[in-house]
Amino acid sequence: MAEDDSDLTDDEAPRRLRGPLGRARAGAAKRFKSLSFNRIFPNVVTVMAACAGLTAIRYAINGQWDRAVIALVAAAMLDGVDGRVARLLRGTSKFGAELDSLADAISFGVAPAIIMYLWAMDASGGLGWAVCLLHAVCCVLRLARFNTMIGQPDVPAWAHNYFTGMPSPSGAGIAILPLIMWLQTGYDVFKQPFVAGAFLLASSLLMVSQVPVYSGKHMRLKPNWVIPMMVAVGAFMAFLVTEPWATLSLMGLGLIATIPLSIMSFRRLKAAHPATESQP
Repeated sequence: MAEDDSDLTDDEAPRRLRGPLGRARAGAAKRFKSLSFNRIFPNVVTVMAACAGLTAIRYAINGQWDRAVIALVAAAMLDGVDGRVARLLRGTSKFGAELDSLADAISFGVAPAIIMYLWAMDASGGLGWAVCLLHAVCCVLRLARFNTMIGQPDVPAWAHNYFTGMPSPSGAGIAILPLIMWLQTGYDVFKQPFVAGAFLLASSLLMVSQVPVYSGKHMRLKPNWVIPMMVAVGAFMAFLVTEPWATLSLMGLGLIATIPLSIMSFRRLKAAHPATESQP
């Protein structure tokens, strides 16, 4: 029978902690007790994002397409704030970065692939599954590439305003855009495998491409733009609540429209700084 430390007296317990194993247990307990809320809370937000992505799969299995989209939107919102919360609370860690990538792979790689297969691509059999599988694989590859590029010393300052390839949340948004537009219009043309498959292929290729995409992380607002920006955010939230599918459809189409603009902007900055490295 295994012994229980709880049966030991106060004098006997320290003796049980002697030796390498005992010291390791004591050190682990000390590290656990030293964790602050600031370091834990960002990881809690990341886990919530992963749970939202998994819940989207559950809704898709039950044929509740509107709830599946809402769950993915919730995952994207949580993913958008967890890193900022970590930096604000000074709770960034390697563990949090790895956890964030795993959560993104679930929410923006696996979940959209399964949702789109159950909604439209199952009609194409194995070919439809292959297209959905491609989206999930490209999402994982994009996340792996992003992790290896973190902290590169040779990146010019202006290039930090761009991602290399489409970020995984945006890629997921493009992948499920036919479903969102179907919820808005009711037109079955968006449910055709060749239409849904085209968006899945586009999202897959954009995520693993070298296309520069606006990141928005280093944007700075002038003081006179703060109030208009807050009004715009309030209006956006109002439309998102009252007209969610129309708002999300316009967001997706607007995201696609910004790609040529980001490419032209990147090339213009690259030409203006010829002596710097070009990789964002």
